[in-house]
Amino acid sequence: MRLPTLRIIGRGRLWASVSAVLLLIALGGLVTRGLELSIDFVGGTSFRLESIDAAVEVPDLRSAAEAAGASDVIVQLSGEGEGRGALVRTAALEPGSPSALAVREALLRAAGATDVQETFVGPTWGERITRQALQALAVFLVVVSIYISVRLERRMAVAAIVTLAFDVAITVGVYALVGFSVSPATVIAILTIIGYSLYDTVVIFDRVQENQHTLGQPGRRTTAALVNVSLNEVLVRSIATTLTSVLPVGALLLIGGQVLGATTLQDLALALFVGIAIGAYSSIFVAAPLYAALKSREPAERRRVAKAARAGADGADAVVDAAYEGRAPITTDYVRGEGRRGRRRRR
Repeated sequence: MRLPTLRIIGRGRLWASVSAVLLLIALGGLVTRGLELSIDFVGGTSFRLESIDAAVEVPDLRSAAEAAGASDVIVQLSGEGEGRGALVRTAALEPGSPSALAVREALLRAAGATDVQETFVGPTWGERITRQALQALAVFLVVVSIYISVRLERRMAVAAIVTLAFDVAITVGVYALVGFSVSPATVIAILTIIGYSLYDTVVIFDRVQENQHTLGQPGRRTTAALVNVSLNEVLVRSIATTLTSVLPVGALLLIGGQVLGATTLQDLALALFVGIAIGAYSSIFVAAPLYAALKSREPAERRRVAKAARAGADGADAVVDAAYEGRAPITTDYVRGEGRRGRRRRR
């Protein structure tokens, strides 16, 4: 198979600008709109109505709940036709209390539904769930940071950690922009996409490490050129992995969340969908260019760049010299760290 010859590293400033714009949009959403935390985190009462009238809209249900004495009312509609439903969240109402019963009856009348499922989560439970979710995320990030610091060289580890932070910030920012509630399923999805993004980044950096013995050769005279060649060698694989992952998650988001009205699937699928797409983008256009930029500050690398310039070579040459005899084969051995150097050690 012919390898792509894209000039990715040589356009580092372009990718940095695009990434900065995406990050500013995400952070802007967080600052201006904030996150809508689910009832599991903040506590409260939720009323789930099924088979509501087609003419019922969000203001109708909100007005009915507030008129019955509810406060902090949030309404979400889902599904179409006979499968149309609604989820109404309010401040905590003691189950069986007159206020809870009044809100329940008001929603039934306004929605034209025959039944409603009521869920109550106390503030103490919400605080504990929030604390545990943050602890799980912090522990996961610490473990991941330790792993990549041991697995990769220092500058690769720095680039990988920055990329993980970028992925999480973009994903959380999308939740703020679209107004989806952040639930425990969302936290689980974020932990999943961190692992996915890290895997894709490690594959790219592992290929760079396997090709480092060719540094200084034609088409690989500088680290920027070497990273660019290595990135092209695994680019098709990264894109194929992303597509096979994001398509079923997209179906889960659209069909499960919007058509079938499974809001729990919606919370999970949105984070997975955005995280997988951003993880693929960041591993190629954030992690790899950032590593090349960090390496460019080393004295030895500056000498290589100067030597390449005197020879008339581009420091970020995109030439993929597939015929070069020193080029390591692209196999799954390199994903496991058992490539060229591993075979040499076994001899």
